[in-house]
Amino acid sequence: MPTASTPTHCPYCALQCGMALSPLPTGGVEVVERPDFPVNRGALCGKGRSAPAVLSSGVRLTTPLVRSGGSLVPAGWEEALDRIAGEFARVRAAHGADALGVFGGGGLTNEKAYALGKFARVVLGTSQIDYNGRFCMSSAAAAGIKAFGLDRGLPFPMEDIPRTGCVILVGSNPAETMPPALRFFDELRENGGTLIVVDPRRTRTAEHADLHLAPRPGTDLALALGLLHLIVAEGRVDEEYVRERTTGWEDARAAAMAHWPEYVERITGVSVPQLRQAVRLFCEPGAAMVLTARGPEQQSKGTDTVGAWINLCLATGRAGRPFSGYGCLTGQGNGQGGREHGQKADQLPGYRKLDDPAARRHVAEVWGVDPDSLPGPGRSAYELLDALGSDVRSLLLMGSNPVVSAPRAAHVEERIRSLDFLAVCDVVLSETAALADVVLPVTQWAEETGTTTSLEGRVLLRRRALTAPDGVRSDLEVLHGLAARLGVEKGFPTDPEEVFEELRRASAGGIADYSGISYRRLAEGAGEGVFWPCPADPADLEDPKATEAGSELTEPVDGGAGPRDGGAGRRDGGAGRRERGTPRLFLDRFATEDGRARFVPVSHRPAAEEPDEDYPVLLTTGRVVAQYQSGAQTRRVDELNAAAPGPFVELHPRLAARLGAAEGDALAVVSRRGRAVASARITPGIRPDTVFMPFHWPGEGRANSLTNPALDPTSRMPEFKVCAVRVEKAAGTP
Repeated sequence: MPTASTPTHCPYCALQCGMALSPLPTGGVEVVERPDFPVNRGALCGKGRSAPAVLSSGVRLTTPLVRSGGSLVPAGWEEALDRIAGEFARVRAAHGADALGVFGGGGLTNEKAYALGKFARVVLGTSQIDYNGRFCMSSAAAAGIKAFGLDRGLPFPMEDIPRTGCVILVGSNPAETMPPALRFFDELRENGGTLIVVDPRRTRTAEHADLHLAPRPGTDLALALGLLHLIVAEGRVDEEYVRERTTGWEDARAAAMAHWPEYVERITGVSVPQLRQAVRLFCEPGAAMVLTARGPEQQSKGTDTVGAWINLCLATGRAGRPFSGYGCLTGQGNGQGGREHGQKADQLPGYRKLDDPAARRHVAEVWGVDPDSLPGPGRSAYELLDALGSDVRSLLLMGSNPVVSAPRAAHVEERIRSLDFLAVCDVVLSETAALADVVLPVTQWAEETGTTTSLEGRVLLRRRALTAPDGVRSDLEVLHGLAARLGVEKGFPTDPEEVFEELRRASAGGIADYSGISYRRLAEGAGEGVFWPCPADPADLEDPKATEAGSELTEPVDGGAGPRDGGAGRRDGGAGRRERGTPRLFLDRFATEDGRARFVPVSHRPAAEEPDEDYPVLLTTGRVVAQYQSGAQTRRVDELNAAAPGPFVELHPRLAARLGAAEGDALAVVSRRGRAVASARITPGIRPDTVFMPFHWPGEGRANSLTNPALDPTSRMPEFKVCAVRVEKAAGTP
């Protein structure tokens, strides 16, 4: 175990706050501040500060478990791996390769996500692989690719936010989901800029806003179109920019003009004066941004909704200019990198498309296989979960807990129970792991080295700070052992740096080009990371050993600019400092064939499920500050449970009065898919037609028992953020 503090990054959200881990005399580590990292400057939320608590042997798994006689019992590693490999070989022989499924996670490092995608396609030969990041930002990714030719959460660093003139923050609550990020928005206001928050709830973030718009859930698309209508009507379109840097404006303009302000007011509940005020605040400064998160994205029309907000930026000349643009606040710790390197159903490393013959040839050459041997695109995340037990008979699951986190969760749990065989790799015995036939205990973030990619597209190096307990292995060791047992002896190293070197070569020339990044380079520059795209000189990639730690790597002359860099080149957007890689995209051209951004015409349509007599209220879901995702880890930390001990139903006093409900009463929320019971939390900060539930808890209070799996036709994102429910008083204490 290292004796000095080890600089690293938080294991939770995509902000990837810098921290250091200092050894304790009694064993283990404690978190200490790391003020040198520019994103959080030492600040951490409670989750980050308490992260080492999950490393305790009393909390985490330390031995493999196998199912025997209906129960999970301790077993040795060889027995556990033999059983997984044997079951996978049996199912493949009986039902074909696509009867095997793989489900990954947005918290896996780049190395593990890359190796998992390669394992599915090279060792198992299956197309059935996807990951829980599909539930996180896939609609924003699809809209960004349509408009800009490239998807990176933020096309600029967080440090640009305080230097713009106005930010419209749509469906995001960073005060609770990533608290250290809130200071960027507070600094924006201190600098004279304005913050507009779009959210059906008056969240902690909305309390910091200059203007809070509270649309009815599922109507963000109409809201964006109404704002664009006013921009046109008031003569605020940047005609020169539209003419020189975009295509498709006339069709997008015509679609927006069908959404006049009074019509939008009726749909959204946002008044016309508020619409006009938002347009004025957004258009009057010289620079402005729109940032979206899960609110507008987790809808059955999420891609179109994000596209409408992008159109707003394009019409006003607010994309590809300094301190302006559209960005997505990615949620999971490695949600960005996790979708770039092959664990997504339709992608190969470097953000290449699986159905692109050139991409298949390039990656197959790196992997040493025939391109024709690679399977085609498979099912998206929910569709894969829905197929369990029928088309997909056995599943390997890493870093995800869909029994709590998936929409229509009771149905997903039923499908998981119907599998012939389930193997789970996890740090703790999650609700999903408890259903497995084999559970493998794997290393935590502090016990392994690897890279992640933050919401800024900043590739970062997490360093090992302590040795894992006996009986625990890394996910890379798991894949190595399974590959060997299934007949692939080479190609799955256990050293993360060796995996990253192969990832560099596989990503070279792709949209998400990491080829100019190395572990040595990431460790330099006070550990601030490198922004992709960052291509390397091809000669640097000819011999993988040429870029091992300590070797010299030629610095790209233009900071990684090239034909795929979105035109960032040497320009730094006026930030006044030189950074490695490409921190700012699109300043000269967009990543499309002609360098122009694309307007995409969209029109409002209802949610997949609207209220009716039987289900008259809208449900929306989200997070609270002291818990994270499915809560599999944070619910094991006493400090966090004291702050957020269980689920609740947030409702307006008028709705509470109609129900005869008081604060703390047990309420049942019922949808067409299930029922959840939690205590009432009454507040005037939510719309009277809407209730809110956090989704971190299993059991009776499981919010995702209610949510709708209706999918966006492009991104295949489920509609977590809006469904029809009824609310009634329940017996007993929740």
